[in-house]
Amino acid sequence: MNPVIWFEIYVDDLDRATKFYEQVLGIELKELETPGDELKMMAFPMEMNMMGAGGALCKMEGITAGANSTMVYFACEDCAVEADRVEVAGGKILKPKFSIGQYGFIAIAYDTEGNMFGLHTPPGM
Repeated sequence: MNPVIWFEIYVDDLDRATKFYEQVLGIELKELETPGDELKMMAFPMEMNMMGAGGALCKMEGITAGANSTMVYFACEDCAVEADRVEVAGGKILKPKFSIGQYGFIAIAYDTEGNMFGLHTPPGM
């Protein structure tokens, strides 16, 4: 079993961040029900019985986005495709697609909230 089972990306503007990830990854995020008004969440597509980690964008009072030590990698058939969408969607590319040897390829970017994230293409793709 992979050790990561859930991830959260904290944001300052939930609508802006949702639009960014939907545009870059070509997916649709869904609102998660949360208790109270202090936490709002938009979930990435997930299946409870499938391998891999589920996760969500989170807006929580008292927690700001960016300048954190969390790094999330999103799986891609060719990470250059998603990387090409980053700046159009309002983010920034830190490192375009590059080889990580036997582990495939990655690209590293910043979202609209200042959070760093990765795009990963497994070997053989």
